[in-house]
Amino acid sequence: MWMYLGLLAALFLGLHNLCKKHAVRGNEVYPVLFGTVLSGFVWIVIFFMGTKLFPDFASDNGYNFQTLRWQQHIYICIKSCIMSSSWVLAYQALKHLPITIVTPIRSAGPFFTFIGALVIYKESPNALQWIGFFLILFSVMLYSKIGKKEGIYFKNNKWIFAIIGATFLGASSGLYDKFLIQNLQLNPQTLQFWFCIYTLAILLVILGITWLPFKEKRKAFTFRWSIVAVGILLQTADYFYFKALQDPEAMIMLLSAIKRSQILIAVVIGGLVFKEKNKRKKLVPLFGILIGVFLILYTN
Repeated sequence: MWMYLGLLAALFLGLHNLCKKHAVRGNEVYPVLFGTVLSGFVWIVIFFMGTKLFPDFASDNGYNFQTLRWQQHIYICIKSCIMSSSWVLAYQALKHLPITIVTPIRSAGPFFTFIGALVIYKESPNALQWIGFFLILFSVMLYSKIGKKEGIYFKNNKWIFAIIGATFLGASSGLYDKFLIQNLQLNPQTLQFWFCIYTLAILLVILGITWLPFKEKRKAFTFRWSIVAVGILLQTADYFYFKALQDPEAMIMLLSAIKRSQILIAVVIGGLVFKEKNKRKKLVPLFGILIGVFLILYTN
């Protein structure tokens, strides 16, 4: 069941990436990022209010918000620091690079997760799942060669390094998520609620330094509907992802790879919407990724 929850997370992440590209294109990055997190937080607060108005219904359906100890708050704050850094790098890169390049590089995240899952959690997929996992990684590498045809040389482009850094931090957060969900026994909605609060506080500091004092930057910001959509879609994806992690049998290594099937949406729909180049050539590694996901899902 956890694998299919991972696919649901991938679906919403793919839609989230499309809206994110629309939100940051020609826009100020930091207020967009703050707006997306704020929108996601408001979305969660709606459900939080629902548990107060209809406590019996919420309890019967297993949806409740936990009361946390101060030590648990510190752990969640650490996650907020990791993800805030990852998002700042990723949003800057997304503003300057095609979505059909950014999303596949982000898909290299399973490699970093792979190392952590083996060393920290001692995960052990079967032979065909190993093949699927490495097929996904190999397919992602093919995108770098396609990227050069769009004038994007990975060795000389600082935004490439930014998205690689964001990918590493994102993978680290994924490993950390398993600890928060399984070891600390946090439920998804509680983790999301407090994560958003601490992340908003961090982003307010960044805005106060890099955006609010500058009149030109404030005027350059344009509010778009996609900012709200990004926040809601991301929190929805995270909910399904955290629900998957609640399964004791869930392997973070494979779950991380499954989430990368979001590329289907980013490459096919994103390529059409944003009129990006080499869409047909990008379908070749795309199919490799889909085959890899299939091997992971149906060989357990």
